[in-house]
Amino acid sequence: MDLEGSESGAGSPRIRVLKLHPSAQLPKYAHTGAYGDLAADVYAVEGAEIAAGATVAVPTGIAMEFPSTHGALVEDRSGLAVRGVTTLAGVIDPGYRGELKIVVTNLSAGTVAVKAGERIAQLRIVQRIEAQFEEVAELAEAARGAGGFGSTGA
Repeated sequence: MDLEGSESGAGSPRIRVLKLHPSAQLPKYAHTGAYGDLAADVYAVEGAEIAAGATVAVPTGIAMEFPSTHGALVEDRSGLAVRGVTTLAGVIDPGYRGELKIVVTNLSAGTVAVKAGERIAQLRIVQRIEAQFEEVAELAEAARGAGGFGSTGA
């Protein structure tokens, strides 16, 4: 059985990528195989100076066509995170066909420079599941209950 957008027998979704800029790069996994990466690196197509406390959208120069069964989450790169740069607004729905721009905020005290061609974020491919939300009068008991942040003592 061949899934929509999947390679026959591979079980991996096929994601079509359109380069909107000649120097744009397709997402790439740095490590593949049995113990490969969970997310593919995404590259900035233009350089950016991100002032302390600023939020900017960094263009990648690519647009993607996901199968209807999949989408993606944009995740931080640890190398930028330690410099104080974090990603925001990181959900890519299967029907979106515009340029992928990575929304980042600089949490550090100084300006952070991102160069054209630099890895700006990671793209985690996820299967789309459409849940049904049902209003109820009460919820079943669970060991954790309403415990939130710090509820495990950590």
